[in-house]
Amino acid sequence: MDYRFSEIERFAAQKWAEHNIYKVENNSPKPKFYVLDMFPYPSGAGLHVGHPLGYIASDIFSRYKRLNGFNVLHPMGFDSFGLPAEQYAIQTGQHPAKTTKDNIARYKEQLAKIGFSYDWSREVVTSEPNYYKWTQWIFIQLFNSWYDKNADKARFITELEEIFRQNGNTTVKAACSENTPTFTAEEWNGFSEKEKSECLMHYRLAYLADSWVNWCEALGTVLANDEVVNGVSERGGHPVEKKKMSQWFLRITAYAERLLKGLETLEWSDSMKEMQRNWIGKSKGAMVSFAMKGHDFNIDVFTTRVDTIFGVTFLVIAPEHDFVKMITTDECAADVDAYVKRAASKSDIERQAEAKETSGQFTGAYVIHPFTGEEVPVFIADYVLAGYGTGAVMAVPSGDQRDYLFAKKYHLPIIPILDAQKDLEHQADPTKEGTYINSEFINGKDYATATQMLIDALEQRGIGYGKIQFRMRDAGFSRQRYWGEPFPVYYENEIPKLLDIQHLPLELPEVASYKPAGNGESPLSTAKDWVQALGEGKTRETDTMPAFAGSSWYFLRYMDPDNKDFFVSKEAQTYWQDVDLYIGGTEHAVGHLLYSRFWHKFFKDNGWVSTEEPFKKLVNQGMIGGVSKKIFYYNFMDGKEKLNQNDVYFSEDLFKIFSPDNSTNSGGGSNAVENYLINYKGFTQQQIIELFNLKSKPVYSSISPIYVDIKYVNGNELDVKRLKKECSQFANANFITNKSDVFLCVSENEKMSKSKLNVVNPDDVIAEFGADCFRMFEMFLGPIEQHKPWDTQGIGGVSKFLAKLWRLFAMDEQGHPHFSDGSPDKDALKTVHKAIKKVTEDIERFSFNTAVSAFMICVNDLSKNKTNHKDVLEPLVVLLAPFAPFTAEALWEKLGHNGCIAAEGVWPTFNPTYLVENTVNYPISINGKVRAKLDIAAQATPKEVEEIVMKDDIVVKWLEGNTPKKVIVVPGRIVNIVL
Repeated sequence: MDYRFSEIERFAAQKWAEHNIYKVENNSPKPKFYVLDMFPYPSGAGLHVGHPLGYIASDIFSRYKRLNGFNVLHPMGFDSFGLPAEQYAIQTGQHPAKTTKDNIARYKEQLAKIGFSYDWSREVVTSEPNYYKWTQWIFIQLFNSWYDKNADKARFITELEEIFRQNGNTTVKAACSENTPTFTAEEWNGFSEKEKSECLMHYRLAYLADSWVNWCEALGTVLANDEVVNGVSERGGHPVEKKKMSQWFLRITAYAERLLKGLETLEWSDSMKEMQRNWIGKSKGAMVSFAMKGHDFNIDVFTTRVDTIFGVTFLVIAPEHDFVKMITTDECAADVDAYVKRAASKSDIERQAEAKETSGQFTGAYVIHPFTGEEVPVFIADYVLAGYGTGAVMAVPSGDQRDYLFAKKYHLPIIPILDAQKDLEHQADPTKEGTYINSEFINGKDYATATQMLIDALEQRGIGYGKIQFRMRDAGFSRQRYWGEPFPVYYENEIPKLLDIQHLPLELPEVASYKPAGNGESPLSTAKDWVQALGEGKTRETDTMPAFAGSSWYFLRYMDPDNKDFFVSKEAQTYWQDVDLYIGGTEHAVGHLLYSRFWHKFFKDNGWVSTEEPFKKLVNQGMIGGVSKKIFYYNFMDGKEKLNQNDVYFSEDLFKIFSPDNSTNSGGGSNAVENYLINYKGFTQQQIIELFNLKSKPVYSSISPIYVDIKYVNGNELDVKRLKKECSQFANANFITNKSDVFLCVSENEKMSKSKLNVVNPDDVIAEFGADCFRMFEMFLGPIEQHKPWDTQGIGGVSKFLAKLWRLFAMDEQGHPHFSDGSPDKDALKTVHKAIKKVTEDIERFSFNTAVSAFMICVNDLSKNKTNHKDVLEPLVVLLAPFAPFTAEALWEKLGHNGCIAAEGVWPTFNPTYLVENTVNYPISINGKVRAKLDIAAQATPKEVEEIVMKDDIVVKWLEGNTPKKVIVVPGRIVNIVL
């Protein structure tokens, strides 16, 4: 009986379903192990072959742990709130819930084909009201909490209000906004309800504030910093600008220190930890106040180099800083306004990127140096961000290269401040070596001494203080979208208030249009009845929560998905604790992974979870890239005018010939095209004109690439007939083949995406080769953490391996196996135990590609020895089960088992005695040259080895009657004879 993967897959899937084999309980005498994939957004395109890479790896490990006696939680769900569904709804009018439901069904169908061991009874879908009810509840808890720095944990806001009633806030040490006012108990008790609300907003972990945000007009929403790439939206590539809006924020900065410390306890890659450390960006320094000349306020600056303060020759504030309009003089107003507009069109990344050119604009205002009393000019510059620190920096040209370039450009002084600074005529020198000069009372001091003296002086004079600062900003939590969690918030007399928990979930209303309202408000604002549903004077919040809200805690809901009373019971969380193994991409380093850690620590503060960190071990899988195919078409040009009316495409190996750079005549590449068509394709001049439908004689040609779907390409050869038949875009196009009458495409390794027409559907691969072949081939492509292109050249080898494994069972046409009698031979046992050792070690270190190689070697050796003994094949089948579960399940039955391998199988134990060699093949070296090789018992002593060697006929022949001067026996390695 041949290996028939379709029949095998149907058999195994039915058996798993009948036994409900992957359902797991929250109580078991077995040790627990929680394996989790980063759950997907269910896009309309479904899965491509790159998506399952991490899922297959986690499934292998889950099955491996289950076979090793663990109670394994391995769930799956869907991060189903998101912009793509909303964009589709805008285009089609179809409700996002409908498309999301359909897409999830498609995903589950595809996942089932690949044979994952998910417990689908625990499925979570973040857009389902029974799930986002708890996301809304968590937001309420964050709103009703503040962070006590003394206790180093979150506390209820009611406790803070009690402190204010008795003592005011002068003694409170809390995580709060920079502009938090101070007040006495008497003042607090005299505040109005609105004043108290505004004051508490400075402390709440979920708070409302006016802030500069990343506004995307095309998407009609605010984007988080990690959703903006190179100045455009990550989704769609739309322009992003800075805009001031009232937004909800989460005070993640309160947990910055704990987020840093927690990294030390995690089994994550060093690179991933470093990404989070850099994002959090802890720095030690000082806050310094510069008094504004002619105004009654200061500009506060945070600096990590307070020691350079005597080198300050100008101050720079962000173009969007609140003070810009207040301090700009009439003479500078027009130039400042123009600069502010230009800066608003740049992303934070663009503005902070290192550049040779710096730009800025003088405001006409001055601050007073806190120590020298000198006037210091104030500029605006786009490299300073309002959202980082105070939005202002003190510029020290002699110690900072960007300040140096700025000073040179605007002819500002450059003051040396350390005697060790060098080459200030050409560049800044940021050294901390040497002693200070031109620096008043710290002259002659070293860095450490000067820094402490300056901090002491700032604090004594009341013009500053030492401070620890973090680069990370509070997380923007408002989106002007429809398809997201509604906030459980309403406004009364401009005061934000919360819905009663008993009214959760607050569900999304029906709307006439899913488009943003166009005024910075979400589509929810158009649902007037819903907005006003709470009665006169009360209006609902119309923004929705961001995509990361539901994904920040989903791993806990898997532990207790049906709990209607709490988001996770104490019993379930105590049992499962945390995620033992989390697999996902590095792109979530400073988004989902950071937010989840923040929320989990908040849960820990409230006693809802027992662990400080959610993800114990993290493995980042690489990306499987696509291989795109491009073809080139020619435009014959006269200036900017395109002369040809017809599209004409040329084989890839021709475009170098036709390139204008390779033409020596004045006609550019157009003459080379004509020559080729005339000389090799038999065209006449008139036929060429007709081919291109030229309006006039071309001056030169231009080459433009276009993607073609990879399904029309075999290797690099384009199936022109099929392409023209199936794609209307190319129906009337002309394709010029090469001299061999073949049309070749250009290949390019790129990210797999619909826009590049290089998506490979796993369903197609499975239909041709089977699910187990697909699983093993994905692992065989290379190390799990590395990026690699999808290339099916090696998939045939994996397919042949599975067929060869199947043949070891010597099945007849009815599928009945035949096994050897007696005991298996030593070579067979040695082969399978080498595989047991290798595969076990490889799984533990996530080296799945080398494990697949070990399987191939094992089966090849067993096939050569014609081994089909049960005692050899059964451990091999169990060993294979995590990688090829369908095949292993079918073979498990052939071995005589009635149940499922996941329930009955036990991971084979490696026996090292089977790998002990009985003999050693000794090379015999005579005067440095190997003259013979002898098999000698492994337990033979060196003296016994020498005696055997000296009696060997070949050795005796080479000795020619001479007595050796030395015989050196290296046990188990070699025998050296010196004559």
